[in-house]
Amino acid sequence: GLTAPRKKLSPKWFYDAKGSDIFEDICSVPEYYPTRQELALFRNIVGDISSRIGQDSVLIELGSGASVKTRILLDAAPQIKVYKPIEISASALDFAAATIRQLYPNLTVDPVVGDFTNLKLTDFSSTTASPQVCFFPGSTIGNFPPDEAISLMIGVRKYLAASLTNSLFIVGVDLAKDKATLEAAYDDKQGVTAQFNKNILTRINRELGGTFDLDNFAHRVQYNRLEGRVEMHLECLVTHDVSVLDKKIHFVREETIHTECSYKHTIDGFSSLAVQAGWKVDQHWVSPAPCFAIFLLSPLL
Repeated sequence: GLTAPRKKLSPKWFYDAKGSDIFEDICSVPEYYPTRQELALFRNIVGDISSRIGQDSVLIELGSGASVKTRILLDAAPQIKVYKPIEISASALDFAAATIRQLYPNLTVDPVVGDFTNLKLTDFSSTTASPQVCFFPGSTIGNFPPDEAISLMIGVRKYLAASLTNSLFIVGVDLAKDKATLEAAYDDKQGVTAQFNKNILTRINRELGGTFDLDNFAHRVQYNRLEGRVEMHLECLVTHDVSVLDKKIHFVREETIHTECSYKHTIDGFSSLAVQAGWKVDQHWVSPAPCFAIFLLSPLL
């Protein structure tokens, strides 16, 4: 956290109501290619995916956001009878659930406010007898180091255990590419991503009594080629102290708070992670450059 020698915050804390709204704005900036590439690819392949989904299935989405891709899938797969979005932002979840209920009146919508990295069996207790499809688009899997990505996929497999033979896992994965494209995607000229990054400090001020002055920090992005990831940081511009929960935290000039990693995978690399987590790759699709992939996984039995 902020008291560690190398200060760090989890990216899940980006997503209060304002943060969720800003992220939707990020998805529209020219430099941020993942959303455009994934949407175009998903529209092209959704028929292939829907043909694999069983009758009366439950669709479980990890981090529902605006649910745009969810609607594409629901339109293509009317055999889905229950939609269970899991989202840490209550406001984003309420909006998404209300929208889906209005558009699909015959669909049971069963939202869960929570952190999908800390799933509980009770989150799935009402639906475990039915075939289940876990939907994880948006390249969020890239926010997890490889060992944590494996743990997350093991957790999903565990929670789908009651219907494992009929389960599917759809995962969006951003692929490794050149440094300039990657860094521009997380440091747009309009400054929307910078606003998103700094909003985490605004949230600390509001919810934890923080005294951060946002002007004392700058948005920084770097591609760490050795680790295969894009890193977002907030760089301190002036040595000073900040208070959080009445505790003093000292910052020195040029020190950073590491706020997010986004790992970029290869096809073989991600396939290996999936196998280590107990999944096999049934099929994968890759968009034109800048390349983005969608994987369809099923359990190794």
